[in-house]
This record gives sequence, C-alpha cells and structure tokens, in this order.
Amino acid sequence: MEDLGDVLAQAWLETLDLVGSLDPTGLRTATDLPGWTVLDLSFHLMLDAQRALVVLADPGPGPADTDRVTYWSGQQPGLPGADDHAAYVRRAAAAYASPTGLLRHWDDTVQGALAAVRHADPADHVATQGHVLAVPDFVHTLVVEAAVHRLDLAARLPQAPSPPPVPLRCVREVLDGLLGHPVPVEWDDATYARKGTGRTALDAGERALLGADAARFPLFG
Repeated sequence: MEDLGDVLAQAWLETLDLVGSLDPTGLRTATDLPGWTVLDLSFHLMLDAQRALVVLADPGPGPADTDRVTYWSGQQPGLPGADDHAAYVRRAAAAYASPTGLLRHWDDTVQGALAAVRHADPADHVATQGHVLAVPDFVHTLVVEAAVHRLDLAARLPQAPSPPPVPLRCVREVLDGLLGHPVPVEWDDATYARKGTGRTALDAGERALLGADAARFPLFG
C-alpha cells in the first residue's frame, strides 16, 4: 500500500508539474481526448483526486465485487453518459477566472487525496463508480487512470518529458490481465497503453501477431 501511494504521488505530481510549466498557449493545446484541451483534462484529473478524497473518507468492510484488473473490463469507449461528462468538464474548466485558479484547486485536491491515501487502511474497502474495491486496488485504478491521461496530455506537447515508468507498468499489468496473458507484441509500455486503450489503432502486422485477440482491442478506454 505504501508503495502504491508513492507511485500515485509520482503520477499525479509529475503531471501537475508538467501542466504548471505550460504557458497559456500550451494550456489550450489539444490532447488525445477529442475536444479536450490540457486545461479540460486537468479538471477531469482533479475530479479523480476529489473522488479519492470522498470515498476514502467513508470506507467499509467489503466484500469487493471487482479488483484492480476486472474493474477496467467495464470501462469501454462510448459508454452512456460519456458525452455529458465531456461537456460538463469543458464548461467547468472554462468557468475558472484563470488557469491559475484551476491549477491551484487541482494541487490542493491532490495534496489532500494523497494524505488520505497515506492514512488509509489497506484492509478496508471503498465504493466507487458502482463497484466495491479493496483500498489498494482502488489506489491502483487511480494510478492507471493517471498514467493513461498523462499520455493524453503530452501527446501534442513535444517539450514534455518522458512519463514516469512505474505508473505505465501498472497499465501493462491491467492490460495483460484483461487479455489473460502477456501481450505477444514487443511494445514498450507507453505504446501498449496507447494501443490497449484505443488511442492508437492496431496496424496489420500487430493484428496478425495478436490473432483472435485483436478483435478485443481496445481492452479498455
């Protein structure tokens, strides 16, 4: 649990540093999520930290009905409500008087959420997104979300540093778990994350290597 908290802190704080280093033009740059700018996606990531604060404040005994891998099997592109959420995020991000206000709110929320993670009992369970997870598995889902969106944020920012490697290894763990075996294509972790979540399409050679599993991509989105 302590290690997962450190990985989450690395994922969140590195992304905060990246966004905080951008000028107004950079903050308006498009991301790999259609219709969302860097600021829009920053607000969405703040909502994850806010969700962590809320659910960790009210843990329960369980039992869990999903884990760090199976949780993602229901997260597919185009789910009902996705368009409404995207529209809400854009409106809410635009409602801040300045980007500085949004980033300060995000930073404060992240700091509070990380403190909640540090003090959480790994034997507890939390309810979120219609599921119940053990606390360590819930924290793992936050790491995966942060890692994938870090790639989304930096997709059109050539000056962005390479993402931290450990969160991306957590994404690989989930993708291989959903696939049922290690992927038979020699992708690095970032490429696998993009391919496995549908950010980047499979080419003919990759489909041949994947065989019947190619039809299951994206594994989550």
